[in-house]
Amino acid sequence: MKLLTTPAEALEWSRRQHREGRTIGLVPTMGALHHGHLALVDDAAERTDSVCVSIFVNPLQFNEGADFDSYPRPIDEDLAACEKAGVDAVYAPTGRAMYSSAFETRVVPGTLAEQMEGAMRPGHFEGVTTVVTKLFTALRPDVAVFGQKDFQQLVIVRRLVADLDLGVEIIGHPIERDPDGLAMSSRNLRLTPEQRAAAVCVPRSLDAATAAARAGGTPDQVVQAAVDVVAAEPLARHEYTTVFDPRTLREVDQVTDGLRVATAVWFGDIRLIDNRDLT
Repeated sequence: MKLLTTPAEALEWSRRQHREGRTIGLVPTMGALHHGHLALVDDAAERTDSVCVSIFVNPLQFNEGADFDSYPRPIDEDLAACEKAGVDAVYAPTGRAMYSSAFETRVVPGTLAEQMEGAMRPGHFEGVTTVVTKLFTALRPDVAVFGQKDFQQLVIVRRLVADLDLGVEIIGHPIERDPDGLAMSSRNLRLTPEQRAAAVCVPRSLDAATAAARAGGTPDQVVQAAVDVVAAEPLARHEYTTVFDPRTLREVDQVTDGLRVATAVWFGDIRLIDNRDLT
């Protein structure tokens, strides 16, 4: 397994793969790898010849400095997991390698970034689109695999690729969940045992939303069903729940086929998000 630490090394590796006729699959991550990430690796491996995992905790997409500082960074364990999974290369640049002291260019997303996470985390998706563009230009992947847990991010990255003619096929991999239904996330590592037990209210709130939709409820009733489940958990603090069109990401005023429901819930200073197909 090749370890790449600068954009120049990543580009050199990418060019060599393509010269040898090998397609490249990229799995962008911020590290603290879990089974969900490794499922993305398997997905990429089924579609391409060489798989690269990027590991970079991107400061541009964090709204709180404390959140960035406390984000888990078990790099040795991550590298071991990648090698065991058969990853061909890991791109793990430093912050200085990604953003020099003279860095000033940003990639600004459009209206897709104004709802949900974008409304709650100003500037977040500008950080996402900037770092994803840098990863794509350094590694020149044929395919990139993203998890559907960050559904809004997936839609925005697809728009980014289409608008800027980046030529990367974007795959949305289904959400990987623990046996109790909680969506796998690196942030789960920061939950106390009590918070981890309480966090099952997140997927259960989406269960309640789905049941309300199937019973013919309005969007407001669907949202309220989810809110009630979270409100019953003392350790949880509800931030938002929304029923939305997966193409435009806009809230809807009636429940129809093909919609999704998304939520964000706090446990102490740890914020978890989740979503699913509603109908």
